[in-house]
Amino acid sequence: MKQLRIRVLAAVFVVAGVLSWAGARLWNAVGTLPRVPLAAPIVLALIAVVLLATALSLRARLKAQRERRPEAKGVDPMMAARAVVFGQASALVAALVSGMYGGTGAFLLEFLDIPARRDQAVYAGLCVVAGIGVIAAALFLERVCKLPEDDDENGGTAPAGP
Repeated sequence: MKQLRIRVLAAVFVVAGVLSWAGARLWNAVGTLPRVPLAAPIVLALIAVVLLATALSLRARLKAQRERRPEAKGVDPMMAARAVVFGQASALVAALVSGMYGGTGAFLLEFLDIPARRDQAVYAGLCVVAGIGVIAAALFLERVCKLPEDDDENGGTAPAGP
């Protein structure tokens, strides 16, 4: 499984932000700009909490397994792989959504004197912060589930010491 790259997430965030900012300008010129839902940052924050809880649980179980504790519950490799895939997908979606709301929020910064637009800008900013939380939790989960490097890549021999 390929490791998630921060450059890819940053590129998705920036492209979505620029397109969203341009779309918000166009949409505002034509009609009424859609609202930023209050539920958006809440949902992103909940996803971040689920990813973080999963990472902490897996880390504790893997540590107990490495220490060969008798009460240690093993970690099913398929479950760990599914958790990593869920984390990677969540990080990509969070980068996209955060970029989208970030671009809309940047557009709304021009209208902070209007109370309704100010509230929308705050919600958009909270979406960006919660999206960054999802990305951080997903990267942490991926790091927890990363397998140690095998010696098989070196032909079964360890590198020579000094």
